[in-house]
Amino acid sequence: MNVVKLVAKKLGTLLLTVFAASLLVFFSRALVPGDPVAFLLRGRKPSPEAVAEVTAQFGLDLPMWQQYVNWVANLFQGDLGRSLQFRQDVSVVLADRLPVTLGLVVMAGTMIAIFGLAAGIIAALNRGKTTDRAILISMTGLGAIPSFVGAIVLIAVFAVQLGWFPSFGSGEGFLDGIYHLFLPSLALAIAFVALVARVTRSSMLDQLEREHVEVATSRGLTRSRVVLRHVLRNAIGPILTVSGVLVAGLLVASSIVEQAFGLAGIGSLLVQSVDRLDFPVVQAIVLLIVIIFVLVNTVVDLLAPLIDPRVAAGAAAR
Repeated sequence: MNVVKLVAKKLGTLLLTVFAASLLVFFSRALVPGDPVAFLLRGRKPSPEAVAEVTAQFGLDLPMWQQYVNWVANLFQGDLGRSLQFRQDVSVVLADRLPVTLGLVVMAGTMIAIFGLAAGIIAALNRGKTTDRAILISMTGLGAIPSFVGAIVLIAVFAVQLGWFPSFGSGEGFLDGIYHLFLPSLALAIAFVALVARVTRSSMLDQLEREHVEVATSRGLTRSRVVLRHVLRNAIGPILTVSGVLVAGLLVASSIVEQAFGLAGIGSLLVQSVDRLDFPVVQAIVLLIVIIFVLVNTVVDLLAPLIDPRVAAGAAAR
């Protein structure tokens, strides 16, 4: 019953968050300077009749509240609207761009998980030693590198000077796609690796000082078994929580990396659409990012009690 209540509570929070986000996403367009009709009729001297026709075609002549209701109703039917710049359905535009961004984020997330966890675990197990200090200094330096700076450096060294990787495009096919996305993924992952490494180290050190770890060690268990069963398992909670937050960071930062490497993903599309006042595309992308972020964090919250039963016990006590 407690599990059912927890799931219902998380789903209710998810729906409320998405609803609030939809309000902000839609009505924030009123704060943006510029007129989308002027963009649609760019390069022309439109007559009042032409302006009225275009305005009615895209529903811009309706009150904002009615536009919002229509927008939400269309969302439930899978209709994301029509792009002002591409003159296509937004769903079609996103379908062409989404695989590139998903591939970029998945590869970057894999790098973050591997290198961030490894660096944090090694630093924690060598606390106070030269290895620990070297990792801390390295992670501090990496964490201070913005994504666009990392992208420029990686292109200059590995694409221009050494010629090991391409500096433009997303490739064709699975293997070629991985080859093209390696440098962009690395540029996207750099700063986040440092964050995960620091959180992993801190969480591991907290668990290493717990009494149950000392008891397990005194019982003659091997160090590797103690670390895996009694330290890492209990330390994974904070790491999962941070990982959920990183999803939004990766999706937002991808726009910078995609611009630098000439990738046709939703990040670069978002920047382009904001510049051209393509509100339907901007609204769809921002809402998509919010939904993915909320979904991932909801899944993390639901997994936490399964990984660490103390979380479920604390929730039940409240």
